[in-house]
Amino acid sequence: MLVDGEAGAAVVRTKSSPTDIVTEMDNAADALISRRLLEARPGDALLTEESGESAGESGVRWVVDPVDGTVNYLYGLPDWAVSIAAEVDGVTVAGVVEVPRRGETFTAVRGRGAWRNGVGIACNRGVVLSQALVATGFGYAAGRRVHQAEVLLGVLPNVRDIRRGGSAAVDLCGLACGRVDAYYERGVNAWDIGAAGLVAEEAGARLGGLDGKAASPEMTIAAPEPLFTQLHGLLAGLDPARDA
Repeated sequence: MLVDGEAGAAVVRTKSSPTDIVTEMDNAADALISRRLLEARPGDALLTEESGESAGESGVRWVVDPVDGTVNYLYGLPDWAVSIAAEVDGVTVAGVVEVPRRGETFTAVRGRGAWRNGVGIACNRGVVLSQALVATGFGYAAGRRVHQAEVLLGVLPNVRDIRRGGSAAVDLCGLACGRVDAYYERGVNAWDIGAAGLVAEEAGARLGGLDGKAASPEMTIAAPEPLFTQLHGLLAGLDPARDA
């Protein structure tokens, strides 16, 4: 059992591949957040990465990623986050992303804006694709990674540079506060982007998938317009929504 000397995080199991890990902290955070939410709102539904989905009757669902960026957490790197989003009738209406090692709390309420530590934030505007700093991430399965590397080879010559931070939630919050200009990734789930996606949208980004689809595990793209459309056009020509 691997233990990180700084954080004391023991790997307790793997999921989709030997590199897709779950630590003791993932499970502990999942249990604590789930218990607190259901104590406060027992009629609500709940979807968490580690526990799955429980039904409710209120029309409200909480979407939770207890630790997004688990490998970063395991290695003592700062870019990992706790993410909690609230949906009403399937629409995300509020979200919070806590990035403890950076001392940052990102929040958003639909139609009311996005904030970092209580101060309003906004995406970078007027950036063209060739000058865009683009964040992305990679899957855990070897076959998916092979094709993602091929897609990356098509993207990299057409942008300023690429950043791979290791947490979709932190990447999207970075987009929201101007640390990167755009983001794309295949394989992210509802809990990865539930809260952070709203933060990015409320900061001025368009969040979506390919060909007018919603953001999904197939593909998630985020950037302000017209950069979203430019990045989408580049990606669409690279067949990014498949595995090798």
